[in-house]
Amino acid sequence: MPESYSNAGNTIDYLFNGLHLLSALILVGTMLAIGWIVWKFDESREQAQHIHHNTRLELVWSIIPCIILVFIAFYQMNSWAENKMNRPTIEVGGQTIPKPPLVLVKAKQFGWEFHYAGEDDRIQTQDDVYIENELVVPVGQDVVLQLESYDVIHSFSVVELRLKQDIVPGMIQFAWFNATREGEMEIACAELCGWGHYKMTARMRIVSQSEFDNWLSRVTREYSPNFGSDDGTP
Repeated sequence: MPESYSNAGNTIDYLFNGLHLLSALILVGTMLAIGWIVWKFDESREQAQHIHHNTRLELVWSIIPCIILVFIAFYQMNSWAENKMNRPTIEVGGQTIPKPPLVLVKAKQFGWEFHYAGEDDRIQTQDDVYIENELVVPVGQDVVLQLESYDVIHSFSVVELRLKQDIVPGMIQFAWFNATREGEMEIACAELCGWGHYKMTARMRIVSQSEFDNWLSRVTREYSPNFGSDDGTP
């Protein structure tokens, strides 16, 4: 895995590494057990007995994996909630509400549309700024994305942010992250979506807040508000 650019990256990497280590231990243990059985019950040493049923053995190899899976399920709950359930919030009028999306991401065969809020600070209005295949976000801020699809199932994936979210037609989904440093990376579709799936990529740039503000002001002046049509054609 490339170096993480996300606050949540360390936790996710820790879980991945733990699962890989556990899988490796199970693999090594299984291979050693098979090797020992093959060696011990070689015809020149000892004749194996055919056993059709062993309740104790079946309980052992059923209960132990069950305990491991239940432990993993509970152990990763905080990370799952942080990345998939507990959307960042803001204070408005003394009330805590989910943070509005900074960008509306629309996936289509085979590209990405990014709609930024205009002066009204709300996406999907007439003053939105529409850009293709380039996503620019500020560093050190909770960034919320609203994800939609024009056609088939896609998947928004940025490996450096440890972020992957499927986008299902007819559904509105959200993804969020907080980038820890500036940089440039690839956005890829991680769901096979048709013949052109291999070329469905875009660039993400993580910049300082001041650079982001200047960039958004510039593209607002240079681009006319424009929404894609229902068939994915801008």
